[in-house]
Amino acid sequence: MNTITQEEIFSIKSHKEFEKLALRVFFHQYKHCKVYSDFVTNLGIKPQMIKSIGDIPFLPIEFFKNHQVVSTNNSAEVIFTSSGTTGTSQSRHLVSDVSWYIKSFRQGFKQFYGNIKDFAFLALLPSYLEREGSSLIYMIDDLIRESGHSQSGYFLYNHQELFEILQSLKNSKTPTILMGVTFALLDFIETYSIDFPELVIMETGGMKGRRKEMIREELHAILCEGFGVPSIHSEYGMTELLSQAYSLGDGIFHCPAWMKVLVRDTNDPLSILGTGATGGINVIDLANINSCSFIATQDLGKLREDGRFEVLGRFDNSDIRGCNLLVQ
Repeated sequence: MNTITQEEIFSIKSHKEFEKLALRVFFHQYKHCKVYSDFVTNLGIKPQMIKSIGDIPFLPIEFFKNHQVVSTNNSAEVIFTSSGTTGTSQSRHLVSDVSWYIKSFRQGFKQFYGNIKDFAFLALLPSYLEREGSSLIYMIDDLIRESGHSQSGYFLYNHQELFEILQSLKNSKTPTILMGVTFALLDFIETYSIDFPELVIMETGGMKGRRKEMIREELHAILCEGFGVPSIHSEYGMTELLSQAYSLGDGIFHCPAWMKVLVRDTNDPLSILGTGATGGINVIDLANINSCSFIATQDLGKLREDGRFEVLGRFDNSDIRGCNLLVQ
């Protein structure tokens, strides 16, 4: 098989191109990723049986906790780890070529929001900054650097400073994105409120055990009132992926062209459901070329006819980790 390049993956223009490349990636990873190959073989599936993306087996995300899921002999440049909770094991994503991740999140951001340099980026992510190995922090570090804006930066618990900078950016009419873990955004608006309708609030995670979970509609109504914005954006990503989907304020997530979500039957994990049915979220992330591109997550969701999807919650027996884990 010919080497699959970044240029091919990140220039996908149609479903036909996506499916053709996804099948090439499957055969590549079946050959080079032992963990995935063993998984497929143990299911009794032979490669020649795979004719479409609906036939491809999806590796349960739990494999990243106790296996090295790699499709290359190159050593890891970066190891991303999940946050986990006390008493649970962490997922470890060994990334042999971090340029795939950088290309993915930069191009994904550009597709949905525009030029990185047009924005000031503010990050209210205490739970992520207080540990090592966060893929989200790696991404935001890069976005802050790329933006080149003097007021871009991180805020732990210095809410007064964040409030003053938000006021300044509002007054200067600077396009601004505030990325925050949910509990920290709620903590902020308990003391401060601002009327900044042009501000993009992007929540990137749940309560992390700091607050009671709440349904998305209730949470977003509180945040909209506190920040004076018409809607709340969300990012759907996780340690085991190198791409993100975005909700632009309506709770419906859009994938970049090299990422696709399918929904599986919760009682028959090898069966793919049609649009409108609730099931487990399977993700195809072609940027994951050097690990595994076919991941069965522990999230529940529903697919729309146009390929967009909703996140409806999590399986009851799964631990809380990753990004955007609101119970809705």
